[in-house]
Amino acid sequence: MISIITPVYNGERFIESCIKAVIDQNCPDVEHIIVDGGSSDRTVEIIQEYAQKYPHIRWISEKDRGQSDAMNKGINLAMGEIVGFLNVDDFYEPNVLNRVLEIFKTLPEPSFLAGNCKVIGESGELIEFNQPAKLSLYDLLIYPDRNPYPYNPAAYFYHASLHQRVGYYNVDDHYSMDLDFILRAVRVANLCYVDETWGNHRRLEGTKTFEDLKAGKTNQRIIKLYRYYRRYLPLSAQLKLFLQENWIRIVYVLKYPHKFPQVMQRKLADMLD
Repeated sequence: MISIITPVYNGERFIESCIKAVIDQNCPDVEHIIVDGGSSDRTVEIIQEYAQKYPHIRWISEKDRGQSDAMNKGINLAMGEIVGFLNVDDFYEPNVLNRVLEIFKTLPEPSFLAGNCKVIGESGELIEFNQPAKLSLYDLLIYPDRNPYPYNPAAYFYHASLHQRVGYYNVDDHYSMDLDFILRAVRVANLCYVDETWGNHRRLEGTKTFEDLKAGKTNQRIIKLYRYYRRYLPLSAQLKLFLQENWIRIVYVLKYPHKFPQVMQRKLADMLD
């Protein structure tokens, strides 16, 4: 079974289309767990209406500490061996869940499986196309403009048992908890990428993700995480990453040493020693 988890708070605009996105998959071996954070709009009313008709929908509504906390609650409620997340304003391409279940039959446990994701705007226009073809920790720690990480959970899935190995989502992180988990997961999981489009992520003005991007904070969070997780790479891999990112600067310093203070030359020499 595959457990699709949707954390939501005041999501009346999209909760119905999110529920229908799972129903329309026509997957007989799915449960849809909706974790509401105590919404004050019509979100719970809409969930109740569909839950009465569709037994694969399970839900709770209670105060939480934010999205990460809601995600962890969903994981603890999940009965499926495979877990996926569908945020309230995202949706799948047709027949994704059946396809994912078939692939997992061939994968060892625990595995992390990723496909492609379309990032679309308010009118459905394509903004970005995410193809996370290389999933190793080393490949992911190359900055996103060189190698993209799996951008949205609508396009990746994993064995629930992976949480026993690497822990849950960080409840104190309300923005980059997905990437933080991925960087932990890829260290221990069997990794599989399929060059198929599975997810659609709406980038909408006013949402938490959009406002973080607009404020220029997203890249800062990513860089901070990348610097932290680089410590888990072998020293040779850390040096390789450093050289890849700084080779132009290194060549310039070595070619024109007189333009740089001696202290900077010493620091560079120490890094390369």
